[in-house]
Amino acid sequence: MSATTAPEPMESLPVRSPGTPVVLDRREGPFGEVVLRERGEHFEIIANGCFLMDTSDGRSERLLIDVALASLPAGRTVPSVLIGGLGVGFSLVRAAEEERWGRIVVVEREQAIVDWHREGPLDRITGTALADPRTGILHTDLIAHLRTTTERYDALCLDIDNGPDWTVTESNGSLYSPAGLAHCHDRLTPGGVLAVWSAQPSPAFEEALRNAGFSGVRTEEVAVARGVPDVVHIALRAG
Repeated sequence: MSATTAPEPMESLPVRSPGTPVVLDRREGPFGEVVLRERGEHFEIIANGCFLMDTSDGRSERLLIDVALASLPAGRTVPSVLIGGLGVGFSLVRAAEEERWGRIVVVEREQAIVDWHREGPLDRITGTALADPRTGILHTDLIAHLRTTTERYDALCLDIDNGPDWTVTESNGSLYSPAGLAHCHDRLTPGGVLAVWSAQPSPAFEEALRNAGFSGVRTEEVAVARGVPDVVHIALRAG
């Protein structure tokens, strides 16, 4: 009777906790490091070590689009919208789900984020929206685009960082400056809507919008589990 050889022990695989983030991609870009992580069933985007957004709750990102459309003048047909910041894609998906929108332009300065949506894990979120013939992606800096383009939009829905009082990169602060708001005002059609996402309310930003010539300034809040609510600041260009 021949001796049997004991099987070699199988290498144990690491057990991933739902609460432990796993890095899927990490890149250095012109504005610093961006990281895509997976935590359980959700994805997270980290910019320069600062948490930017995740896929756990997209209510405020969807509100950014909904409130802009609802605030447009009655009878405005096939309005165009510029979405500043692709992020995890919730705002784009919401816009593409709404048949009333005409042209949908997304401005994203990080090539890594565009890649994650076009050929990476985030395709499962935005694949259909990106294939929509109304959708176009501009790989450029939002502030530079607003300053140099001659295009006008019926709505600007901007979500490029954590808000006017908490910017991810120093250069983003110029968006909320008098000059930046003037560019936003110029890029809107008469009666157009500016909607700006923020991780916290900002009375100072509301005042800055009024000083920039916007009317109908108001703030919509979305309660979160802990801390201050997410908000969308809304302002109108006079018709």
